[in-house]
Amino acid sequence: MSFPTPFFKWRPHPWHGLDVGKNPPHIVNAYIEITPFDFIKYEVEKTTGYLRVDRPHRTSSQPPSLYGFIPKTYCGDRVRDLSPNSKKGDGDPLDICIISERPINKSEIILGAKVVGGIQMVDHKEADDKIIAVLENDNVWQSAEDIKDLPSVMIERLRHYFLTYKLIPGEKSKVQIDSIYDREHALKVVKASILDYEDEYGS
Repeated sequence: MSFPTPFFKWRPHPWHGLDVGKNPPHIVNAYIEITPFDFIKYEVEKTTGYLRVDRPHRTSSQPPSLYGFIPKTYCGDRVRDLSPNSKKGDGDPLDICIISERPINKSEIILGAKVVGGIQMVDHKEADDKIIAVLENDNVWQSAEDIKDLPSVMIERLRHYFLTYKLIPGEKSKVQIDSIYDREHALKVVKASILDYEDEYGS
């Protein structure tokens, strides 16, 4: 029996072993860490590639969309240069939020996502952009081309989530959202993160 090509005898690391997507920066792969049903912040452990419990949410805030990252991206100097109030990139893969009509309640999945915009978030003076995308073959949202094609309430929910998901009572928030940007700028951020990855880890 012959195995398909490519075939991985061992599970590839979701950040370094998966492909960035079939048509980046427009259509990218997304590895999902958190679903809209989760009250726990999960995050891929950088050494093993497995999901680790980062923290339970302190508030009742729930992620309004699927949330994960784009493989083989890195938030370094180029991403920082696109975020005027940031001192550096956060050193993580580029985060992505994916909107779909049908509820998806499983994490640790890969999906194709069409980039339509993003959130310019700064966390502790580090660039921590959140790309906004729609499920590539979604029956309702696949026609969306830009952030303006999405209902404003969806963007409001994403904005609220990221402003509150790290809140600690009695402490001043270190998170700020500088802007909500369109597809054109989002494509620049994705391109920058791919080049930052190549600088950091090689092509």
